[in-house]
Amino acid sequence: MSRIAALIFGAALLLGAESSWTRVTELKSHSELRIFKKGAREPISATFDEANEERIIVVVKNSQIAIPREDIDRIDARPGKTPRKVNVDSKAKETDPDLRPHPNAGAPVPGTSSSSSVSLGGESRPGFEIIYRRPEGSGKK
Repeated sequence: MSRIAALIFGAALLLGAESSWTRVTELKSHSELRIFKKGAREPISATFDEANEERIIVVVKNSQIAIPREDIDRIDARPGKTPRKVNVDSKAKETDPDLRPHPNAGAPVPGTSSSSSVSLGGESRPGFEIIYRRPEGSGKK
């Protein structure tokens, strides 16, 4: 009975590992990533390009690199930058001339006033989310 339970537990671990890498392969292009490689102190900040079962291809500082899956400890991701929305509001108001007589005044002229404002969409972006973590006990460290 314990063998069956161990077999089911092992299969569940394998399926869990595969499903987490599936999340990597299903990422949308231009997603922001932090890739933690084995033995590295700092993560690599990159932009997602594509992934397959063996490696992930990312863009780092305008150069495209491939990182083998076995070299990755963890990947954090968040959606790519969305274009900012620019809202422009313009209002013009025209007033009729004041026809009352004024001493030493010129001809009555219609007055115009206008105002405008520009606002840039400063939406906050979501934080990073862990999408892949190397399964415990897999590979040599």
